Amino acid sequence: MHPTTNIAIRAARAGGRVLLKYFGRADVLTIQKKGRNDFVTEVDRGAEQAIIEVLHKAYPDHGILAEESGEQSGNDDYQWVIDPLDGTTNYLHGFPQFSVSIALKHKGVLKTGVVYDPLRDEIFTAHKGSGAFLNERRLRVTSRRGLDGALIGTGFPYRDQRHIDAYLGMFKDLVLATAGLRRPGSAALDFAWVAAGRIDGFWELGLSQWDFAAGALLVQEAGGVVSDIAGGKRHLKTGNVVAGGLRVHQALLDTLKPHLSEPLKNG
Repeated sequence: MHPTTNIAIRAARAGGRVLLKYFGRADVLTIQKKGRNDFVTEVDRGAEQAIIEVLHKAYPDHGILAEESGEQSGNDDYQWVIDPLDGTTNYLHGFPQFSVSIALKHKGVLKTGVVYDPLRDEIFTAHKGSGAFLNERRLRVTSRRGLDGALIGTGFPYRDQRHIDAYLGMFKDLVLATAGLRRPGSAALDFAWVAAGRIDGFWELGLSQWDFAAGALLVQEAGGVVSDIAGGKRHLKTGNVVAGGLRVHQALLDTLKPHLSEPLKNG
């Protein structure tokens, strides 16, 4: 396993221990509102600090982009992208679906990705060119030929709802075209589950880079495709993303296309 992957695993587990310590104890947490339907607690910050301490101990000159503390400058070639608690709303309600997400970019290219589900003790890992794994078992996206019979993950827009009408149109068409849609509430885990073949594909609007950077590499290293909603390569910038096996990914793009406006394509 690549050294950066080992360090990311160590960091993810450190963050996960903080999350487990307070899960189910929302009554003792101080909850702050960052924006509409967007919350932060001392658990988010504590987990993030635990993650950054591990990363900085191993790579003190690397840059950081983290959800809560923002961007920390360092070696311009290397940047860790961190979401210490993906699924905060789930976490605060005791809903057992949340994760830690850590990715490493080298000169803007995703090189390492780790998504950790502390409740199930499942650690999803990928390093560019080396495949994707779940607890050391190699992963592969499903080989489904299209949307018929497919199970698709998604996330409802909850912060920026400018495109809610377009999203609802997409949702309706995909309900009619698939075996079902699922919205568990942690995009990082949704991507990991695409990589693991638990769902056939995924789409969402308005994600932040830290929500899915690690997951995007997992899907790609498991043989899948990740793109922006127009089929291009701007997904990390726009946050409007589609993922799945080759044919499911294309079928998703074809189904979503009638609902795309220029502002939506451009993020």
